[in-house]
Amino acid sequence: MLPGESLHQVSRVSVIGAGYVGLTTAAFLAHLGHDVCCADILPERVAQLSRGEIPIWEDGLSPLVREGLARGRLGFVVGASSAVAEREFVFLCLPTPQRSDGSADTSTILSVASEIGPMLSAGSIVVNKSTVPVGTAQMIGEALQRTDIAVVSNPEFLRVGSALNDFRAPDRIIIGSEDEAAAIRVANLFESVNAPRLMTSHASAEAIKYASNAFLATRVSFVNGIANLCEAVGADISDVVEGMGYDRRIGSEALKPGPGWGGSCLPKDTRALIRMCDDVGYDFTLLHGVIAVNEEQQNRMVDKIVALAGGSLRGVTVAVWGLTFKAGTDSLHHSPAVSIARRLSEAGAIVRAYDPAVCRALPGVEICLEPYGPCQGASVLAVLTEWDKLREVDFDKVRNLMAKPRIMDARNLLDPAALRQAGFHYQGIGWT
Repeated sequence: MLPGESLHQVSRVSVIGAGYVGLTTAAFLAHLGHDVCCADILPERVAQLSRGEIPIWEDGLSPLVREGLARGRLGFVVGASSAVAEREFVFLCLPTPQRSDGSADTSTILSVASEIGPMLSAGSIVVNKSTVPVGTAQMIGEALQRTDIAVVSNPEFLRVGSALNDFRAPDRIIIGSEDEAAAIRVANLFESVNAPRLMTSHASAEAIKYASNAFLATRVSFVNGIANLCEAVGADISDVVEGMGYDRRIGSEALKPGPGWGGSCLPKDTRALIRMCDDVGYDFTLLHGVIAVNEEQQNRMVDKIVALAGGSLRGVTVAVWGLTFKAGTDSLHHSPAVSIARRLSEAGAIVRAYDPAVCRALPGVEICLEPYGPCQGASVLAVLTEWDKLREVDFDKVRNLMAKPRIMDARNLLDPAALRQAGFHYQGIGWT
């Protein structure tokens, strides 16, 4: 028996969707000892996963998938209808992309529910892990057209880059249902996972997910605003944040200044929550400000680079380190780094970038495969993603490659004193 496994009863589980959330969910449930069948609509992805090849950059996920395959606990099939027969639990891990009005598009979830409804075994439970507007669980139940099937909401709180740790040691497990027996059955799937459990209603479970992400976005926008104030008044943001963090009511999590927040969740979910509020007649002014501060922060990063370049980017080479929205992932979804690089290019800069997880081309950005490549002839080096390995670069070599040794560190990743001593003009976030 492996760490994290338990002697509980094995359940037959289906996971619909082999994307980031679905694949991680399937692999971890198989690791817990359950019999898991994971379905996706892309035959090439199913074939790839069946060979143990993982198309997702996520630490620890590949060995967990291979473990599940080797032990016969995890399998992959094409199509939702192929995965649900005689399954006790069916997890929906499907995309809810943002519509043009900011709302979440639940059409895929409802379509799949309609498809699998006739094929579900009596008494099975459909568990929604997708991020959905309040009221979607009821709509899933209606789409199933089955009075003998319970629907349970079990929102995911996975952080890209640390998803498996978040499954093994989550801050909480939220289970929403009006059917107490069904909720308990879903909770029992995770009986070996040590975490607080909150049993609540469908509506509350769905609201918890959006409220959590919107609050995280608020914290990041707030600390970025304070960092900007610190620059103006000569305070040190690192000391300010440390002092704030000692207050138990505040804590130190998600109080790190940077170029703004991004990713596949926070931008989409914050706007979706605003849309939900609009639909019920509530103007959530604070969240509008959170988004505006995030946009302004990216503009400020560009302005800092322009100032370091001498007031204009026309024909200036700018080196960029980091393109993903955070370290530990290959995701470029709503990445502040990509947005900033694009704005630099639009302002006339020659933009060359290095990111250890990115090798594909981006419009207006030349991709380099090692960190020194972008620095050749660059007038400014912008650090936009907090990859630890960037601290280990030979900065004497970087200085000799650059036309002008100027660094704008949007993540406060590097050592200011060491770089200044090495001859760089260094500028971070939140201090002068």
